[in-house]
Amino acid sequence: MNQSDVLATIAQREFVNKSLDLLTNKEKESGKKLTASVITFGCQMNARDSEKLAGILVASGFELLEDTEDADFVLYNTCTVRDNANQKLYGHLGEALSRKKKNPEMLVGICGCLPQEPSALEKIKKSYSYVDLIFGTHNLYAFPEYLSRLLSGERHICEIVDHADNIVEDLPVIRKYPFKSGVNIMFGCNNFCTYCIVPHVRGRERSRESTDILEEIRKLAGTGVKEVMLLGQNVNSYGNGIDGEISFPELLKRVCDIDGIERVRFMTSHPKDLSEELIQTIKSDEKICRHLHLPLQSGSTKVLKEMNRRYTKEQYLDLALHIKDEIPDIALTTDIMVGFPGETAADVDDTIDVIKQVEYDNAFTFIYSKRMGTPAASREDQVPEAEVKENFDRVLKCVQDSAKKQSLRWQGLVLPALVEETNTSLDGYVTGRLSNNMIVHFPGTPGLIGTIVPVRLDECRGFYYMGSRV
Repeated sequence: MNQSDVLATIAQREFVNKSLDLLTNKEKESGKKLTASVITFGCQMNARDSEKLAGILVASGFELLEDTEDADFVLYNTCTVRDNANQKLYGHLGEALSRKKKNPEMLVGICGCLPQEPSALEKIKKSYSYVDLIFGTHNLYAFPEYLSRLLSGERHICEIVDHADNIVEDLPVIRKYPFKSGVNIMFGCNNFCTYCIVPHVRGRERSRESTDILEEIRKLAGTGVKEVMLLGQNVNSYGNGIDGEISFPELLKRVCDIDGIERVRFMTSHPKDLSEELIQTIKSDEKICRHLHLPLQSGSTKVLKEMNRRYTKEQYLDLALHIKDEIPDIALTTDIMVGFPGETAADVDDTIDVIKQVEYDNAFTFIYSKRMGTPAASREDQVPEAEVKENFDRVLKCVQDSAKKQSLRWQGLVLPALVEETNTSLDGYVTGRLSNNMIVHFPGTPGLIGTIVPVRLDECRGFYYMGSRV
């Protein structure tokens, strides 16, 4: 961590202490414990950010609630990759207004990717003027400062910056699971796919120093964390821009060498940057989970070029099939977009052909969503809704057929499962996750949570298994 990051961390920790003093005084005045809730939209990086936001709130004296209904402070950590994420937020804000009318002292905050989008930010400021705090992805680390200003009585705080000056990770965190954790290794994206808003709202790539990452993971292992997920928009380009920094495969190896860490995952890989070194690293170390998310987006070389994905259908197929040859027990998942401007039924046929050849274990299939400020949004050849729906249904059926076939290949095997929680639907059962990311429910007690146990996969039920402990 460089000197600037160290000073920023110290400053924000001082603001946490200031917020704690302010909140203590407010609670004395009101005669009640003040509560807060963090609502998360979007990706694993947002989920990790929300753990930090929750940690700061608790360190500042708030009691954390899962439900927003009675919270004195509600903070929405937003996504803007697709329009439905925006609409979901606006719906929540409408509900927050009705609660704020009943409790005028209630605080409402918005952070994350959506405020970084200028048109969305203007809509929030114009249509949701009762929001007390707005900040973006680049200055999330400054939340303790904004919180202390809110608790001092300031309102309508809006702090949006267009780039990040600091990487500040050493702040309070509350993890959802005590035995596993996400770890940010890099931020932002340099790829500028023509449909994607992420580089515009998350900024350009910035990697953390490997020494800081490894030290964080050692500390996590010391608290009982068994599984870590290394997070970045494109982990394969980790280290670019830092002189002398190690590669992503080398980082993986060093994480696997840390005592106490039994599983390592990562998300997400861009096909154009996935190296043979990475494939061999995964193959050679069983601590690296047998699940790889490799976004396809489209199987049409024409569409891929217009998306600026920088690989062809044939290059993607060669890579995916090579990975499966080298690591036969790996589960491959992907992202598939339907309805990109100019896409034809023949282009969708190409996508279906890739699905059939690769035989994905699962796929996140979604309809193209126009994002203001991206090149694809200004194209005049937007695909009619009815045509998109027809093509989407074709792709979805193919994905479901592939996933069902791939799920069945595990039946009867005994595989290690990390027990994550008690099953809320089946008394006496717990839920575990396999290395390949498959979920399995089996008889067990709460005492198993956080342990890795062998489980026989007895009955496939689509996207999960019923099993029995061996």
